[in-house]
Amino acid sequence: MALMITDECINCDVCEPECPNQAISMGEDYYVIEASRCTECVGHFEEPQCVQICPVACIPKDPAHAEDRETLMQKYRRLQGQAA
Repeated sequence: MALMITDECINCDVCEPECPNQAISMGEDYYVIEASRCTECVGHFEEPQCVQICPVACIPKDPAHAEDRETLMQKYRRLQGQAA
């Protein structure tokens, strides 16, 4: 399941550089996560780095993009240019 950033985001800028997949960018009003690039850090880290560093806990799982760990690993491999 990809993550999402809620409107509780305070635009503190700490999550964007932590994302190993460059899935986080500034949206119209606050940061957003591109679901097609979010692997919840599967393949990189044990825990999602943006969630770990967020000072206001505004990064839940996105129910619109439900993915299991294997699907996230396949996405990681695709993003890394590896065979799935």
